Amino acid sequence: MATDVPDPGAANPAVEELRARLLAAEQALRARDKTIAALVQRERDRANNRHSAYRMIEENAELQHVVERKTLELEVQNRKLERASNELRQSNALWEVLMENSPTYIAFKDRRSRFVRCSRSVLAALNLPDLKALRGKTDGDFFTEAFARETARDEAEIIRTGRPIVGKIEKVEYRDGRHLWALTTKMPWRNHARIIGTFMVATDLTAIKTAEARLEATNKRLVQASRLAGMAEVATNVLHNVGNVLNSVNVSATLISDTIRQTKVHNLAKLATLLETHQSDLASFLTNDPRGRVVPAYVRSLATSLTEEHQGLLTELGHLRKNIEHIKDIVAMQQRHARFSGLEELVCVQDLIEDAIQMNADSLMRHGVALVRRLDRDQLHLTVEKNKLIQILVNLLSNARHACSDSGRPDKEVVVACSRAGDDILIEVTDNGVGISADHLVQIFAHGFTTRKEGHGFGLHSSALAAKELGGSLTVRSDGPGKGASFLLRVPVRQPQA
Repeated sequence: MATDVPDPGAANPAVEELRARLLAAEQALRARDKTIAALVQRERDRANNRHSAYRMIEENAELQHVVERKTLELEVQNRKLERASNELRQSNALWEVLMENSPTYIAFKDRRSRFVRCSRSVLAALNLPDLKALRGKTDGDFFTEAFARETARDEAEIIRTGRPIVGKIEKVEYRDGRHLWALTTKMPWRNHARIIGTFMVATDLTAIKTAEARLEATNKRLVQASRLAGMAEVATNVLHNVGNVLNSVNVSATLISDTIRQTKVHNLAKLATLLETHQSDLASFLTNDPRGRVVPAYVRSLATSLTEEHQGLLTELGHLRKNIEHIKDIVAMQQRHARFSGLEELVCVQDLIEDAIQMNADSLMRHGVALVRRLDRDQLHLTVEKNKLIQILVNLLSNARHACSDSGRPDKEVVVACSRAGDDILIEVTDNGVGISADHLVQIFAHGFTTRKEGHGFGLHSSALAAKELGGSLTVRSDGPGKGASFLLRVPVRQPQA
């Protein structure tokens, strides 16, 4: 039996249908895939768009925050700027008030020392109407060449070093002959760190300088008066001593005068007349006449009396000569110390102390004041104006004598001591007199101060001045009224050079 075998080359409808269905399914799958891809892309785009929107919102919020913060900062800065502008306007107003009304001289100059700005007081001093007349000019247009040259040097040095010149006292000399004294401070004028010129602030010292000159002249007169007073104190002590010696001279002269007035020498003339009368019978007269017999005894008595008178006259003449020599020594001592006033010379301290004691010796003795010496055994020498030193010592001894005399105590005593302490010579005069109260101690060396009714208050003041001129000092201590006082003079061995 025969079987049908399909022809491979013939079309098979079922296969074709299946192939068509497969192709359609494949196309449907591709279309679905495209649709799904489109949907996925759309969702992705939507997601991206949503993220961008969120980001834009966040950025917008952040930008808004930044804007707000910057706005606040700008407002703060604007307020600060406005406040600074107000302060600047106020400062400028105050500056203008200062420049227009201050009596202090204020001026600004550029690096070539040309005026840029100045106060009204500078314009008035220069006799200029306004700033235009000053701007661009230099000191040489108004002041002397020497002063202008000096100020130019100062300003060049300030610009070179940047260091100010503070508190310089200048004599400002104008070309028209005027001058004034000024206390000037000159400083660098800076623009940030760069020096663009100088500025100066000056105060007129003319009135003060004039007052200082008058005060100095007054002080010189006062010092001279005090020195003369001290010299007068020395002279007074000299005159006291001379006066005491003159009293002794007067006593001796009176005794000599009385002795000569009462002498029996004139009886010799009577005896000679009597003997001449009996010259022819002289032997009989001396032997037999009652008057003649007493002649030998009378001659012996007269000889004895005249011899005593002669011896007394010689003694008083010796006293007189000694007292005159004493006066001569006192005057010579004063002349010796006054001869070289102002000149320094090498002196022995103990010798000067002895001279001062001698000038006061009679006054101390007359007031019953005992003097005790406690002088260094070794001779102490120093170079000094000895007239000033002797003036101090005489004043101190005189002051001690007055203090003892006024105390009324029977054991009046003054102690003079000297020693060396390092480079200083110490001379101390101590008394057991009336003492000094605490309130008087602080003014004991003041000019015109004194506790004595007959005092003038110059002695201790002039002594303190003289001690200072010698480069030393004069101090005092006292435990109070009735307890004496001690004055210590300290003088350097080597005097400072003038």
